[in-house]
Amino acid sequence: MGDVTVGTTQRRRPELAAFLRSRRARVTPADVGMPPGLRRRTPGLRREEVAQLSGVGVTWYTWLEQGRPINASPQVLDAVARTLRLDPAEREHLYHLAEVPCSPAPEAPAQSVGPEIQGIVDALDPRPAVVYNSRYDVLASNAAYRDLFHPGLLPAGRPANALWTLFTTPEEDCPLVQRDRELPVMVATLRAAYGLHAGEPVWDDFVLRLSAASGLFARLWASGDVALPGRRVKVFRHGHVGELRMSTLSLSVDGMPECRVVVYSPDDAETARRAALLRERRESLWPRGTEHRERTP
Repeated sequence: MGDVTVGTTQRRRPELAAFLRSRRARVTPADVGMPPGLRRRTPGLRREEVAQLSGVGVTWYTWLEQGRPINASPQVLDAVARTLRLDPAEREHLYHLAEVPCSPAPEAPAQSVGPEIQGIVDALDPRPAVVYNSRYDVLASNAAYRDLFHPGLLPAGRPANALWTLFTTPEEDCPLVQRDRELPVMVATLRAAYGLHAGEPVWDDFVLRLSAASGLFARLWASGDVALPGRRVKVFRHGHVGELRMSTLSLSVDGMPECRVVVYSPDDAETARRAALLRERRESLWPRGTEHRERTP
């Protein structure tokens, strides 16, 4: 049995070497934001460039590409796969050739929900409810959730993002009363999700753009704090009814990895009374059947 294993390894290593060389040859410096440089004799990236972009040593990567019998961790193979822009089938092939158990690649955060989920969220009214993906994109919300925010804070023509809304809105207009307490928790929750997507262009671009737009976000992100979603009591301010103390409950969604439904419930009797007033105000302004169509961002 041992001879069979050794023989298989010896056959796979040359295949691994050839596969890595072929994938490296098709990625240009421009693809990864690097200058072409002078006297470039290879059509794609150099070995040292792949090592640098993957966060591994040049000698280690050279040995891997030469098919030497070295060990590779899933984290390192994922970093190499991202640098070489491997698709899911190529990533799995890389794992097999390196003789490392292949785990599914993290899925991209969902960007929409179906009518069934939207219907459930709507049915939770009068409790505010929202569906977030792991990047805090708002995939669905009900009228009660939108009541908590000034309509101008919910952008038209593109999906809303709770972090963008809260970090780019002037502090005096922010709907969160305890902004200094709540925003660090949201950023720490984002960082926990980012761990599954580190190095992915879409995620890195999101962090870079929001860091450029908000110095506060940049400072909180640099802190490195990590947190998981959990029950909290958040205090909202509303120009028409005053402050509302809402407890939050996060629920996972089957078939939608890294998404959660967050439901808000009044935390005291006064908040319940004010929330009812807010609902009455909405129903007087938006005839039944037209509110969702007019105000959904």
